[in-house]
Amino acid sequence: MLALVLLLICNGFIGVIGDEKDSTDEKDYREPRVDVGKCLDFCHLKYIPYLLCKDEDDKLVKNPWETCHRGHCDKDKIKLKYVTNDGTKKRENYVPKTRVGESAYFKYLCLDRRGLPQKLKCELRDGDRKWEDDDKIRCYEPQELSSHLNLLVTEKPPDMIPQLNEILNHSNVTLKPVDISSIAEIIKNSFDIPDKEASMATHLIGISLKVMETEKETLRLSAELNATNTLLINFEDNLNALAPKLLSEIRESDPSPASNDVIKSEIYWELGVKALISSNLSVFFVNPDIANVTGISLHWNVKSSQWSYNVIYSSNQTENIRNLENLESAAFLPDKLWQEVKKKGAKYLIFKVYKQDVLFVETEEELHRRPTSVVISITISGWHEHNLPGKLPIFLRNGNTDPNLSEGGCGYWNYATWLSDGVSTLASAGSNFINNSMILCFADHLTQFTFLLGVGGRKTDTPDLHDYILDILTNVGLCLSLGGIFIIFLTAIVFSHFRRMASTKILLNFCFALAIQLIVFLVVSNVKILDQVKLKERFNIDECIFMGALMQYLLLVVFAWMLIIAFLQYKRYVTVVGVSHPDHYILMSAIVAWALPLVPTLLVVFLDGQSYIPTDPTQELPIICYPSGRGLGLGVILPIGLVTSVNTLIVGIIFWKVDQNLIQRKIKIQMRLFALQFFLLGISWIFGLCVVFGFGIVFSYLFCITTPLQGFILFLYFVAFKKDNQLAWMRLCCLKSRKNLVREPDTSDIAMDPVSQGSQNTLSSMRKIQT
Repeated sequence: MLALVLLLICNGFIGVIGDEKDSTDEKDYREPRVDVGKCLDFCHLKYIPYLLCKDEDDKLVKNPWETCHRGHCDKDKIKLKYVTNDGTKKRENYVPKTRVGESAYFKYLCLDRRGLPQKLKCELRDGDRKWEDDDKIRCYEPQELSSHLNLLVTEKPPDMIPQLNEILNHSNVTLKPVDISSIAEIIKNSFDIPDKEASMATHLIGISLKVMETEKETLRLSAELNATNTLLINFEDNLNALAPKLLSEIRESDPSPASNDVIKSEIYWELGVKALISSNLSVFFVNPDIANVTGISLHWNVKSSQWSYNVIYSSNQTENIRNLENLESAAFLPDKLWQEVKKKGAKYLIFKVYKQDVLFVETEEELHRRPTSVVISITISGWHEHNLPGKLPIFLRNGNTDPNLSEGGCGYWNYATWLSDGVSTLASAGSNFINNSMILCFADHLTQFTFLLGVGGRKTDTPDLHDYILDILTNVGLCLSLGGIFIIFLTAIVFSHFRRMASTKILLNFCFALAIQLIVFLVVSNVKILDQVKLKERFNIDECIFMGALMQYLLLVVFAWMLIIAFLQYKRYVTVVGVSHPDHYILMSAIVAWALPLVPTLLVVFLDGQSYIPTDPTQELPIICYPSGRGLGLGVILPIGLVTSVNTLIVGIIFWKVDQNLIQRKIKIQMRLFALQFFLLGISWIFGLCVVFGFGIVFSYLFCITTPLQGFILFLYFVAFKKDNQLAWMRLCCLKSRKNLVREPDTSDIAMDPVSQGSQNTLSSMRKIQT
């Protein structure tokens, strides 16, 4: 995992400034007046949470947010430009009363080029609450069905659900994204209808079945409006609200949701079960107090190509359920679990079985998980706590037969993506669940009331064997680097002549930043050696953002030092005459190196802080908080790429200059110089950038072999191969007299020292290398 972390790394104050106080008499001095502006004048400053200003009542307040978001834009009539076959024409439309900062749909549909409804935003301009400029809006006419559905949204008749079901059943027009959005809003509005009829359940299922027949691309576009999630939430909430009406007293004469050709209504009054069954979506209402039925099993008969259902009693055993013939999926509450939830107010159970996953739409283009079996949604009416007092067993058919999918498991839908926390995956005794056709899952919560069954994660481009080898190479390199940096610091502490050199001071600053970075990455990347369960329990978003920002900052500090060193190397080997440095240039370099990386780090924190949060912080992998998306691209990869490009250019110029000025062509000297510059200036990060852009596994190996060794290579060049330091350690360790050790010419003096005298030139430096 540490290798993947390294690949991932590849992969305002407002104040008053016054003039200096003149030496005038006290009688001429006036206390300066501080003018505090109106809060409305600062509403455009999005990233200043606290600011002293005056509200509309001329009172001082510390936060303009409330003032800036107080009030409404009134209902207004607006003329919009509609694109028709005869050209562009202006038509009247209306926007409702809307709060400041929010957007409103038009009364009559106004679609963009993709067929999505457009909005108008209520905003503050020049201290007034006004609708945003509508000149740029171009409306495209909707189809007739879309207009009818939108009318139901705006008028909200009490029979909106039967009307919607009737319209969809008698329409052969393909649904558009705007239609899905309208359907979701209608179902949402219907939740507040009092005294719902039992037949409403059948209408809701019929509407959902029509939506499930829609093309996937249309559903994906509607998901951008959050339409599919809105439909799912309110569809389930409406059915859950109908459960008491349907199950309060089950009798043979009880009214039942009407059957039709598509949806079959069944009542098992002696079992306390009412069922609405269709080909793609079925709902079961269960009253366990009548016959101790607490679950449902789903079966597929291959010979007859038909689905069938059976009830499960609370006294059933999991192994007996697993062995049921043609079992596809099942879920039930064991007797102990049911009694526990019943004591806390639970009354009824509602099971919803989705045989297709089309309504569970993720907006990400690259999906990491997807369902491979039916999806069961479980609701306990009257249960309002998050965690269950025991484990809820769920059975599913292992659909992981696709070679492009990695090992499957159990998971649930959280109305954004598929997750797996709180859900464990088991096979039958003594077998591997990967090769087992029936999987047993245990859930400890009913988050969002929907469980994904048969999750499959896509395999990465890097096989597991490569991951293992890359991990070893990276960890070995990091340990060698940390050991080398330790010896560099030890040498500086023990020998004064080494630490007094200007090059050593630069080197120590660089090594200090590098050591902190390596230690943090080493600990965070190997978090799997910690107690992962406890880590999940204490997972905190603020801590995650802090840790991700810290790792980003430390990495950029290292690159800032490498850029400064590259500049010094350029002056040493390329500048011919007049090489000089200002006083305190080491202090100035340190300030720049430690302060400049704060800029991109803080920008990512304040502008895109959520990019630090893992998509699934409860996954079974080590939790890595690090920028992703635009935060990674602009806050990490971009500065690293720029510094690496500049350093590579400088190394090329230095190598060319050395080649031009060497009196004798010595390949050994040239290679040593190039190797030092390669590691010293971080040129190996080119391999990491190649990995980010998907150039192949070879670059992964090159990156993980070279980059972690940076600290160790610095130790070899500046301690192990440097004659002065060799002699110093020999005197210290071997206790030999200075007279017995004759100082030899130092042939390893390829250092970062700037040329101390302005008259020295590159040629003299090259001769020094050859001595």
